[in-house]
Amino acid sequence: MLRVLFVGDVYGQPGRRVLAQHLPTLRSGFDFVIVNAENAAGGFGLHREAADAVLKAGAGCITLGNHAWHHKDVFALMLDEAKYPIVRPLNYTDPGTPGVGWRSFDVKNAAGESERLTVVNVLGRVFMEAVANPFRALDDLLERGDLGSVFVDIHAEATSEKAALAWHLDGRVAAVIGTHTHVPTADTRILPGGTAFQTDAGFTGPARSVIGADPEAPVQKFLTERPHRFSVAAGPAELNAVALRLEDNRALAVERYRYLEGD
Repeated sequence: MLRVLFVGDVYGQPGRRVLAQHLPTLRSGFDFVIVNAENAAGGFGLHREAADAVLKAGAGCITLGNHAWHHKDVFALMLDEAKYPIVRPLNYTDPGTPGVGWRSFDVKNAAGESERLTVVNVLGRVFMEAVANPFRALDDLLERGDLGSVFVDIHAEATSEKAALAWHLDGRVAAVIGTHTHVPTADTRILPGGTAFQTDAGFTGPARSVIGADPEAPVQKFLTERPHRFSVAAGPAELNAVALRLEDNRALAVERYRYLEGD
């Protein structure tokens, strides 16, 4: 059995701060930690400083999303596969796309036995940019052998698309957990075929915010119908995550987790 923790979108410096403070206290209870860090650099993308901070906190793998290419740093990071275990969305299918859309890890469980865990990242297409079909991309990947327990981070806007993907993959992967919308959902469950699912893991960033941004600019945008420059909110940060127990490409348990600074 593998004990896996998945931490939702790390947002800016407050997200990196709470991750650095709290993840090390959780790390000993898990065999492997996956962190979505596609907002870790000022709310958009990933750069070297942010990647180093996420890995230092205890992440074994970093997943990304639609802001994957925001910082030039990420191209060099993706080439340094030994130091930076980054998984960008699988359904960028151009052969010249840097990085990889999935990685397999041989993870030691609590008994000291090695088990294979494969981490996959895909982008949704509803209300998002044009990318290849994530359903087909995953079907193609799952035709490979020796993937072990498969964890899928579906970075998407539409709840229906995330749920449909989970049902499509039920019984073929261990977990499908959503990211991108930054709000944790209350539908944590194991589907009939043994696949853990939650529409969105939530985010790791400033709690007194509009999905990470200082509330003033989003409020003014909605009031005036004009663009406003967003900035990362200050104040206490929260960490949202999903804890899983996986065995033989099935979920034995899944649970939401939330920590708030000062609580």
